[in-house]
Amino acid sequence: MRESGVLMHITSLPGSYGVGTMGKQAFAFVDFLHAAGQRYWQILPLTPTGYGDSPYQSCSAYAGNHYLIDLDTLVEDDLLTYDELNSVDWGWRADKVDFGIQYRNRLRVLRLAYARFEENPEFEQFIAQNDHWLSDFSLYMALKDRFNGQPWYEWEEGLKFRHPDAMKKAAAELYSERRFYCFVQYLFFKQWTKLRAYAHENGVKIIGDVPIYVPYDSVEVWSAPHWFQLDSDMKPTAVAGCPPDAFSEDGQLWGNPLYRWDDMKKDGYSWWLNRLAAAGKWYDVIRLDHFRGFEAYWSVPYGDTTAKNGKWIKGPDMDFIDTVKRTLPQLKMIAEDLGFLTQEVLDLRDGSGFPGMKVLGFAFDSREPSEYLPHTYPVNSVCYTGTHDNMTTRQWFETASADAVAYAKEYMALNEREGLIWGVIRTAMSSVSELCIIPMQDLLNLGAEARMNFPGTMSDANWTWRAYNGYTDQDLTKKLFHLTALYGRLGEQYP
Repeated sequence: MRESGVLMHITSLPGSYGVGTMGKQAFAFVDFLHAAGQRYWQILPLTPTGYGDSPYQSCSAYAGNHYLIDLDTLVEDDLLTYDELNSVDWGWRADKVDFGIQYRNRLRVLRLAYARFEENPEFEQFIAQNDHWLSDFSLYMALKDRFNGQPWYEWEEGLKFRHPDAMKKAAAELYSERRFYCFVQYLFFKQWTKLRAYAHENGVKIIGDVPIYVPYDSVEVWSAPHWFQLDSDMKPTAVAGCPPDAFSEDGQLWGNPLYRWDDMKKDGYSWWLNRLAAAGKWYDVIRLDHFRGFEAYWSVPYGDTTAKNGKWIKGPDMDFIDTVKRTLPQLKMIAEDLGFLTQEVLDLRDGSGFPGMKVLGFAFDSREPSEYLPHTYPVNSVCYTGTHDNMTTRQWFETASADAVAYAKEYMALNEREGLIWGVIRTAMSSVSELCIIPMQDLLNLGAEARMNFPGTMSDANWTWRAYNGYTDQDLTKKLFHLTALYGRLGEQYP
């Protein structure tokens, strides 16, 4: 079935208190998607942001990002007051998220809500149902507070190595703090469940990311170090990254611990199956990040300052994919198959049956044959004009070479009357790909100021873009609906 959707992370929604949330603006965005004939809302990981404010460097693979909790809803629930919210400095910019302000203030405000919260059977049931991850997460967060944010591998030995007596003592001493972090997660999942249900009522499904790696300073590595390439002192022996390429002569050094895939295989990949099963309860479709890493991954010696000296190591390959499909057949996946792709990676993607990603923004930088040109697409694929890691389409036109722009105009029959950006969107919509996803920045014809992320860099521009109030006007809704209907992507939600 031919369908389409929009890529827009929740933090990018407009609204009060410095960051987009799961409040009224999120519900209004669902209304926009429905009215515009869109069947999917693609978002970035919902887990807490980490190093560099990245949602791909989260301290937990299971917890929700407390920045996304809507504070107006807590006022309606008599847990906060507007006087309390208005007394906080949430920053002056409506077009960018200031994550420093969120870090300093968000939990402080949520503690006020917790002080008024009356624990109830629903709360207790939430804790019991999520104990398999929430127990470790709440203790981890409470210990982070106790040790002023230090990473777990710098804690005292008993807690670093999780000695039973030290863990039991800490759990008892930090009981109240642990309950607070359980409360925060209770709020998050209560709001997310309501928003997702509203999306489903309006014929909209959620596509969400599962990053391939977790950070060194994360609950997952602290609670299950045996699944990671660590030495006896809990230091990584090798870390993740990407090799040098045309965009980076040093490669990308991500720094995440690598998995002990051989040990995971012997265990039946239970760690991964549990993680994917949890993601399947959050999202309707999972975009499996850095898919090529399951065929072979770039291993960099720990301590290196660049990724230059890394090497390719064989990953779990089809054995892992077959295990996932056999054990979790209900999961729908998209393979993020971008980057350096060998024939082995292509074979893994095709063997999995997961649709790969086709990005129009990659198609026109060379006159050489490109698998990103629409006439080469297979039906089982997802066409994007761009992703959160790329330039916006307008930025590409403003910075690409004259030859590349001329090639794009000729190939897509672009003209000023239609507009260059809408011509690219038309091309994506008209492709044979079963699914087409358009970033909100392209629908709004925004340039470099709206780029979401520049991979391999640390910048206060990354992850911070927010849409302006009133961005989904009637003209945009009608225009997107018309194009969606024209190319047969309305699915079954409209006669």
